[in-house]
Amino acid sequence: MGVPGATRPTAVRGDSGRLRPLGSAVVVIGVIAVAVTVAWYVMPKATPDDQPAPAAAVPSVTVEPAITREVTRTVVYELTGGDLAHNLTYVANGGDLEQQAEVHLPWSVTVQRRVPAEQPVFSSLVAQSAGALLCRIRVDGHVVAEKSVAGEGRQLSCSA
Repeated sequence: MGVPGATRPTAVRGDSGRLRPLGSAVVVIGVIAVAVTVAWYVMPKATPDDQPAPAAAVPSVTVEPAITREVTRTVVYELTGGDLAHNLTYVANGGDLEQQAEVHLPWSVTVQRRVPAEQPVFSSLVAQSAGALLCRIRVDGHVVAEKSVAGEGRQLSCSA
C-alpha cells in the first residue's frame, strides 16, 4: 500500500499547473469603492459659501433673592428649686450660648431672638443642683417647655 499523493483541486488549477488567485483582492477593492461612494452621498457637503447657523439667543434670567421676613421673639428662661444651681447654660441673644457657674434660685432671664417669621425659635437651658430643679421656657408669653428633676447632682435639660 502506498501513500496517496497530494492532488490539487482542478477548479483552481491554471494552465501551467499553478494555483491562480480567487479574486479576493478584487472583492476587497470593490467593497472599499462601494463604501467610499455611499459615504460621499450620505455626508453633507460644505462649501465656502456655507455659513454656520447663528446661535439661538438665550434669554437672561434674573433671580431675585427670597425675602424672608424676620420677627423678634421674647424668650424667658425660669429656673426654680433649692438654693443654688450650678453649670447653667442657655441660648442667649443672637443664638449665642451663655454660661454661669452658679446662680441663686429662683432665677430668670429674658432674651430677644431675631428669627424668620415662619421658623420656631430654638431655646435651651441646662443646669445642675444638689436638690430639685424646675425649668420653664416661655416664648412670646406662651410656655413651650417645662421639666423638673429631683436628686443629688442631677442634671436638668429643658429645650423647645
